[in-house]
Amino acid sequence: MYVSVRSKFSSALFIAVMWCSFSIWASRYWFDDLSLLVGQPIAAFLIAFIAIVPGFMNAFMFSSLLFDKRPLRKKLDTYPDLSLLIACYNEEKYILETLDSIERQAYPGNLEVIVIDDGSRDQTSAIVKAFSTDRNWVKLIQLNANQGKAAALNIGLAKATHSKIVTIDADSFLFKDALIRIVERYASDPAHTRAVAGTTLVRNSRDNWLTQSQEWDYFQGIATVKRVQSLNQGTLVAQGCFSIYDKDALNEIGGWPRTVGEDIVLTWALLEKGYRVGYCEDAVIFTIVPNTLMGLVRQRQRWARGMIEAFKHHPKILLKPQLSTFFIWWDLFFPFMDIAFTFGFLPGLVLALVGHYWIVGPMTLSLFPIALLINWLMFRTESKMFMEQGLHVRRNIIGFLIYLLPYNIILQPAAVLGYFVEFLGFKKVWGTK
Repeated sequence: MYVSVRSKFSSALFIAVMWCSFSIWASRYWFDDLSLLVGQPIAAFLIAFIAIVPGFMNAFMFSSLLFDKRPLRKKLDTYPDLSLLIACYNEEKYILETLDSIERQAYPGNLEVIVIDDGSRDQTSAIVKAFSTDRNWVKLIQLNANQGKAAALNIGLAKATHSKIVTIDADSFLFKDALIRIVERYASDPAHTRAVAGTTLVRNSRDNWLTQSQEWDYFQGIATVKRVQSLNQGTLVAQGCFSIYDKDALNEIGGWPRTVGEDIVLTWALLEKGYRVGYCEDAVIFTIVPNTLMGLVRQRQRWARGMIEAFKHHPKILLKPQLSTFFIWWDLFFPFMDIAFTFGFLPGLVLALVGHYWIVGPMTLSLFPIALLINWLMFRTESKMFMEQGLHVRRNIIGFLIYLLPYNIILQPAAVLGYFVEFLGFKKVWGTK
């Protein structure tokens, strides 16, 4: 039986509101006790963004996943020709494997791969030149100086000859049939779709504990958020690592903006035009994630800045009457949750360890059952997608335990730093990643 998108959305929203109402009622004594210590405004802020709002979001995602039934991808009689853009800077270690993964795709249409070497100081260009010797479908553009990822992609866009554009990171590996799957999803989605994001998973998960925990973040957290957003026609980021776009739509919005978060700002520009952005859960690319603490902090700081940039560039999108606007407002709450976690939950956790349960106590512990429940549902949902592709979920128990709490102790303060850096107008360093 077909259930409309709006019916699924309304049902998930109703369940989330009911859970939120119960949480507000159950937290009344916590509010009274905490108000005596920090005052009512701060108590309301901490309780709202440590417990109430995250609980609402978890309930909405859980309910949405229960209603999720992905529409089938349709096989095409003919597959469109694709222009693949790869912006790279000092990627001699991975670029050959990335190009090899493209060649292995056996895509039915014509491929044009444009590698834009953004002023690399290593052997990236030499490797691409050697690879392209007997492969006329690979083109190299060498820039004398590093101009940033957005500029590099726009140069590639100007040279692209096909109507569909695919972006791929230079350190990523396309899994089998990824191009076929993302093109079929694009063609099967509603007519006003102008971009579809693929699924990004971790390629170097065995490096250390940081990459082990990120494996779960990409496999469950990021993938599930995109799945839920797509279910409700509200995908907010067609990430540069692996997405397909309509070339005319890209030109209409002026290509990639020169921002830190060029992919999210570009996606919101498409949404502001009234276009739809989709998500293909079984078009998979494996990418290299940061394996140092500072690398991870810089990445998440950059992501946080990108979200603030998106609000700065497209403030009117908050008033646009479409389903994706719900998730735009959802994003508006993230800075407050990150601040509450960093300056409320973490100190409260330290206080709880010495016997003072003013902030972290029985009420916050009540969030763990629903968190574990939604993680179980995420795992089951994504594992099914894995099995359909002949993949197996690795038994990464240590990474999962780190992902549950210690991981956020790193990520959310890093995001807060990103928000402040952006609001204070610090210099933007684009790079190519």
